Amino acid sequence: MAAPAAVLAVLRWRQRRWLVELVALLLLLARGGAAAVDEFLFPGFSGDGGVATSGVAAVTSSGLLLLTNETNEVFGHGFYPKPVSLRNASTGAAVSFSTTFVFAIVPKYPDAHGHGLAFALAPSVAVPGAVAGKYLGLFNTSDSTGQIKNKIVAVELDTARDDEFADIDDNHVGVDVNSLKSENSSTAGYHDAATGSKLASVNLIGGEPLQVWIEYDGDSARLEVTLSPAGMLRPATPLVSCTVNLSSAVAGDTYVGFSAANGAAASSHYVLGWSFRLGGGGRAQDLNLAKLPRLPSPSKPKKTLPPLIILTILLLSVVILLLAAAAVAALVVRSRRYAEEEEEWEIEYGPHRISYKDLHGATKGFRDVIGAGGFGSVYHGVLPRSGVEVAVKKVSHDSRQGLREFVSEIASMSRLRHRNLVQLLGYCRRRGELVLVYDYMANGSLDKHLFAGGERPALSWEQRGKIVRDVAAGLLYLHEGWEQVVVHRDIKASNVLLDADMNGKLSDFGLARLYDHGANPQTTRIVGTLGYLAPELSKTGKATTSTDVFAFGAFLLEVACGRRPMEFTVDDDSPGLVELVLEHWKAGEITAARDPRIGECDEDDLEVVLKLGLLCSHPDPRRRPSMRQVVQILEGAAPAPETLPEDLECGVGQFYGESFDEFVTGFPSTSEITTSTTQSTDEQQRLVGCVQLSTADFLKTT
Repeated sequence: MAAPAAVLAVLRWRQRRWLVELVALLLLLARGGAAAVDEFLFPGFSGDGGVATSGVAAVTSSGLLLLTNETNEVFGHGFYPKPVSLRNASTGAAVSFSTTFVFAIVPKYPDAHGHGLAFALAPSVAVPGAVAGKYLGLFNTSDSTGQIKNKIVAVELDTARDDEFADIDDNHVGVDVNSLKSENSSTAGYHDAATGSKLASVNLIGGEPLQVWIEYDGDSARLEVTLSPAGMLRPATPLVSCTVNLSSAVAGDTYVGFSAANGAAASSHYVLGWSFRLGGGGRAQDLNLAKLPRLPSPSKPKKTLPPLIILTILLLSVVILLLAAAAVAALVVRSRRYAEEEEEWEIEYGPHRISYKDLHGATKGFRDVIGAGGFGSVYHGVLPRSGVEVAVKKVSHDSRQGLREFVSEIASMSRLRHRNLVQLLGYCRRRGELVLVYDYMANGSLDKHLFAGGERPALSWEQRGKIVRDVAAGLLYLHEGWEQVVVHRDIKASNVLLDADMNGKLSDFGLARLYDHGANPQTTRIVGTLGYLAPELSKTGKATTSTDVFAFGAFLLEVACGRRPMEFTVDDDSPGLVELVLEHWKAGEITAARDPRIGECDEDDLEVVLKLGLLCSHPDPRRRPSMRQVVQILEGAAPAPETLPEDLECGVGQFYGESFDEFVTGFPSTSEITTSTTQSTDEQQRLVGCVQLSTADFLKTT
């Protein structure tokens, strides 16, 4: 019996050993699978999930990672979809990593381009709250100056200088740690051993492939960045290096990838190939440049002239130059006589200054007039170098407040960046002439479509709903999305412009006022357009975000009903529109107040806009929603009121009924309201306190 027992014991021992070896093998395989995340190579990209894209980023059919296209005010992200662990699980110390990639930046125009590209370590693949332009799609106005909560470290390839972030120039490489103010930076270039390691410059927006190597040593916390044209041997000396404690600067599990952004001008930002390795096992795998996808071919150059014609032109040029030499002195004297003006505040606000000569040529000698008003005329033009269509507003010499309003528009619009605001592209001042250059809006102002009668086709409800949502988004940005609160003070249909795709853009910042978030706005002159002025203005004299909301409510009703907030007639001078819509709501048929030209539409959406217009028009500012709440209701994220808001009916009766005359007479004695029946409806709705025609009137196309 002893022999069988011994045999059974041996069999059980072998069985246990086999199970232990099997478990060990499975653990080894699992460990090998996890380690695969720590190293990857992309010799080109595909759309099968190799990188997670967001914003406008996309993978092209040829295998390029295109972070941004030739669109203004956009950003794009391309991140590895799985997180990597940058902290040692047992010690918490930072882990070394090595990466290299090939990129190219191709500007849309030689003299106007985007803001650049960055390699980033971020807590997520989408970077919530990020903004385009100078924030590179990684930060926004509230977190761009150094907050540890950001958990973002980036190597920026910056192509735009911004003094706010202490940029050294508009062509540099910098290391950013939870802020756009670089820890260390250098002009883009490489140390050439052939010239004694002198720095050879590199143009980041040259349109040619460039290669970057980034090495991080977890033991010394040293980050090194090297740059060179693609195809060169890696320079021995790094371009930028600094100490970065990644164990505290980024999350333990973080995402690696790229971000790029465009502002008022655009570039195409490409990544051709990428290699990454985590841990101290050596550098990232080399990229085989011959196997990387090629950049799109540039447009074919125009055919050159025959040599004989070129020679003739050169000879004629020499003759002309000789003849012109005799007149140089006179031209110099004359140029001084017509020199452009420039003051200190112009440097502070910093929009692009455009020469008067360029504007003269762009507008064909200021002949193509597209609008005129109390502050001057507006001309259609095409900038000679970029070919961009613009609207050029030339302020009249005899305009008493021209310079004051000009400074206000420069101060406000030149620093605002939003897709639903008309962009100020530049300006010029010459011998008292004040000139502003805007984006050209092909479809003119909204009021021309609402009140043109049979001259233009009626806007559909789908178009109107899109426009009011566009304006709401732009106004929310003014109130909450910028570094200061911007109160527009003149929101109405004539100050909403429509581009070629019928997108709504808010314009005319000549009356805008700015104040810090949380601050109490100062009392100022009462200005605006009758019918859009909140009742509390006559008592407080303070323009606030709530007074803007009141005007936006009148705008909503104006768009939905196809009527102006106030229409003076010979026998009836009551405001009308708010009271009319309110009566329809009380009767249970609020959508009957619509513009009859709309026809069939989404009744629920129309009802939301009408109810929201009344809610924003509440005479009590405490009852009005904020613009954030307005946007939520318009987007369906919050419900519209189902019943009449408390005190709305009573308040409207007091304000729009027997007390209306008291509201008008409550303005300062300098105010003026013209209601003559011999004037047009537009003339009857003159500005209170400061009579002004809007920029929208200037930028019309008909």
